[in-house]
Amino acid sequence: MLEIGVGTGKNIPYYPEDLRVTAIDLSPGMLKRACQVANRHPEKKVTLREMDAQALDFDANRFDDVVATFVFCSVPDPVQGLCEALRVTRSRKHSGRLHLLEHVRASPPWLARLMDVFDGPMHWLTGVHIARRTVQNVQAAGWTVDDVSLLTWGDIYRRITAHKPPEGESPSTF
Repeated sequence: MLEIGVGTGKNIPYYPEDLRVTAIDLSPGMLKRACQVANRHPEKKVTLREMDAQALDFDANRFDDVVATFVFCSVPDPVQGLCEALRVTRSRKHSGRLHLLEHVRASPPWLARLMDVFDGPMHWLTGVHIARRTVQNVQAAGWTVDDVSLLTWGDIYRRITAHKPPEGESPSTF
């Protein structure tokens, strides 16, 4: 499994012990903190690497699954990052799934417009986009979206699952 944007390693304690995980992050400081968490959980099979989600240094079809938690709000080109995730993921017959937990542009129109207004200043202040259309970005990257779970009021937090379509099959829209 590949975890994109491991950050401080908060997911590491929750990995099953029999799962081999390669976890990447662009920030050496975040990786240092994730390494401390991994060291506290030696039973976990985790390899940490510094890497950009938009230019993954892995062969195609390497991973069964890709996971990211609150990552694609800060990747400069989220579709490129999701295309890279698709490239390194095996086809569905070998699992080939994408699992995202993301904050996204809200569903209520008034709140969505408000998020659009504040997206630029928030990005300037924090490096995070608050009004990304992540479900559409997943589809634009070529994934087939299987499920979108709305987790909060306004649908700002969503769990998105998708799979890599088999060779020659176009991704379906959700």
